[in-house]
Amino acid sequence: MKKTIAIFLLVLALRTAPSASAATRLKELVALGGVRDNQLIGYGLVVGLNQTGDRQQTLFSAQSLTNLLERMGLTVNPTSITVKNTAAVMVTATLPPFAQPGSRIDVTAAAMGDAQNLQGGILLLTALRGADGQIYAVAQGPVVTGGFVAGRGGANNQTVNHPTVGRVPAGAIVEVPAPSVVPVKLVQLQLHDADFTTSARIAEAVNKKFSSTGTPLAKAENSALVTVTIPPDFAGHSTEFISALEMLSIDADRPARVVINERTGTIVMGGDVRVSPVAIMHGNLTLQIQTNYAVSQPGPFSQGKTEVVPQVSVGAKEEKSRNVVLKEGATIEELVRALAAIGSTPRDIIAILQNLRAAGALEAELDVI
Repeated sequence: MKKTIAIFLLVLALRTAPSASAATRLKELVALGGVRDNQLIGYGLVVGLNQTGDRQQTLFSAQSLTNLLERMGLTVNPTSITVKNTAAVMVTATLPPFAQPGSRIDVTAAAMGDAQNLQGGILLLTALRGADGQIYAVAQGPVVTGGFVAGRGGANNQTVNHPTVGRVPAGAIVEVPAPSVVPVKLVQLQLHDADFTTSARIAEAVNKKFSSTGTPLAKAENSALVTVTIPPDFAGHSTEFISALEMLSIDADRPARVVINERTGTIVMGGDVRVSPVAIMHGNLTLQIQTNYAVSQPGPFSQGKTEVVPQVSVGAKEEKSRNVVLKEGATIEELVRALAAIGSTPRDIIAILQNLRAAGALEAELDVI
């Protein structure tokens, strides 16, 4: 708990420490409309495994191997072959924007059947398709796994990490250009975090920088979109204009937010979180009930019997309430310092923050994850 409190205070100090400039580059705040990644998927075979591939009950791997051999001029009955050194895998990749034919991208191969390990295998030529069904890349190469399996099963078997998923670094070659849209007359700026204030500030900064004729070029359409008309000075040079846009400094406005993870006891707060005037009392009540069994032994030569007599004791212990009084205009930093001073744990702070929000004293959004 002490370590968690120290980490929490360190995060808070970093968030609340004064900086020379609070401005953020436009590049970190927005994404360009039409300039996006595309997901690719394909089905393939990994061969060369050391008897850790699919078993006989995985039928589609045997059928895939039969079809592959048939295209190479060999006719084999899929029910008469054993494919312990072969595994059927799903291959996925991300096609970056403006990827050109000949460039290479990483791919991930994941076992589909009951293969135990892809270590040491080689992915055979696999076509990767987009959502439109078109082939954009082909993948092939050795599979690198982040885990392994040692032993021969049973109690002597040891598995490290996840050996049924591997990567092929630079294993796919792009065959078709990525379907990206090049801005020609209009640039759409899509905010990562929708905010009306930030959207308006972006439009204002763009107009101040590039509207030399007085005609506004940028317009805040809503909290998540700003449209910018490419000025005549940059006609035919949209790349240079976008580069100049990305370097603009914007004072982004972010809502006050407190994020709580109750499973780990982690609390992250922004330095702009305010607390209304409030008094906090937090204490613990411990109630303990114990039952002890005593043996009642009669005297010698008496008519009594030996019996077990239960003795019940009830004890209650209540700690003194720990008080925190916050005045008007108090910041979350002052609240945390006060709570840490009275020995509050992260669990205590989580409970106090939730009660502050319920009382309307916490001027911030409370997100529990």
